[in-house]
Amino acid sequence: MESNLTSESPASRRLLIVDGHAFAYRAFFAIRSLSSPEGVATNAIYGFIRMLGKMQARIKPSSIIVIWDGGLAEARMALHGSYKAQRPEMPRDLTPQLDQIVAYLGAAGVFSLMQEGCEADDAIAALTRQAVACGMEVVIASSDKDFMQLVEPTVRLLNPHDKTDSLMGPEEVLTKTGVKPTQIVDWLSLMGDSVDNIPGVPGVGTKTATDLLRQFGSVDALFLRIEEVRQERLRLSLHASQELVRRNQQLVRLNCELPCKVSIEELVCKPMDVPALRQLYARWGFKTLLRELEQAHAPAPELFPETADAC
Repeated sequence: MESNLTSESPASRRLLIVDGHAFAYRAFFAIRSLSSPEGVATNAIYGFIRMLGKMQARIKPSSIIVIWDGGLAEARMALHGSYKAQRPEMPRDLTPQLDQIVAYLGAAGVFSLMQEGCEADDAIAALTRQAVACGMEVVIASSDKDFMQLVEPTVRLLNPHDKTDSLMGPEEVLTKTGVKPTQIVDWLSLMGDSVDNIPGVPGVGTKTATDLLRQFGSVDALFLRIEEVRQERLRLSLHASQELVRRNQQLVRLNCELPCKVSIEELVCKPMDVPALRQLYARWGFKTLLRELEQAHAPAPELFPETADAC
């Protein structure tokens, strides 16, 4: 797939899925000070528009969707009441910009989705499976390591933190983590995930989790052959943490079976609404974007303009 993702080779069936909140946060903190003529913060809006444009130029998708968090999954909260509890509140100036970003997406012809009570991660996983079943290539734009479990030959990740702008496929996941995409759930379940407030097995970090899965292949095999773990302290810690690891697997594994309130056919890239974009850019004071919009949609010059002395 990497060889196909070039500026010279747009794919007829390629879906770009963007983790909306992740990119909105990134845009907000990347541009510290920007406001409209009325003094309203617009830094996240501008940064999001620029990042999305760069991704579209890089990936050249035939279909695109931005997915937003709709709340924490009840099933995960029932398993672990402190799931993601450590995350700080959204910055005050970012909150009102989200609706404006959604307004931009509508004018730009980009589908936007938020399902109540549904985490964006699960919606992305379910839509990825649906697209793959339809024979599409999928690129997931996010820095969340949970998405590595979805990677396969036709599903890759675009990490905004990676300045090389490269895509992460199965080989890149193995190089980065030491385990295969099919082992990512077990890998995270053993070492935990501080970002989501999921504790791991005491004494098990990234390297140990990788070494264990290289040796045993899976958590199931590890617990069946736990006596083969040579280090006594590690063996005892693993033995005492079996329930923790099993719970973590349920927390980490994305729900690919989630019913999606959108069909693949609805995600085809649509023509932008130039007048609507013109109004939005003017309201936000985005002079550069407005100028670029006008240049891109300026009337084509006549090949043979009429002149006063024409025969």
